Amino acid sequence: MKKVIYVEDDRDTAEAVKLVLELAGYGVELAFCGREGLAKIQQKTYDLALLDIMMPDMSGWDLFQKVRTKKMKFAFLSALPVSDERFKELKKAGISDYITKPFERKDLIARVKKMVG
Repeated sequence: MKKVIYVEDDRDTAEAVKLVLELAGYGVELAFCGREGLAKIQQKTYDLALLDIMMPDMSGWDLFQKVRTKKMKFAFLSALPVSDERFKELKKAGISDYITKPFERKDLIARVKKMVG
């Protein structure tokens, strides 16, 4: 089973994504702030980290910068749209995907599957 960590300060969004991905066969762990996500990513092994960008204590980008050397995939889930140019820059930095909220359940599952199987 592929393991995913979702770092998201909105608990309702986090629980909804967890349910969707668990029903699709993924093991999902949640972290509700950047510091909690950082601690979990440093302590455990995951196949994918889904990171919210806007969190009160640490941005998803800052979190990514701290853990980018880990052998895993990274993707942002954000309400903020991203330009094609910025997405190209993110991909060069090591981000596998950028999923804009709100998203369709089927789209989320397909994109996670594309990243980690």
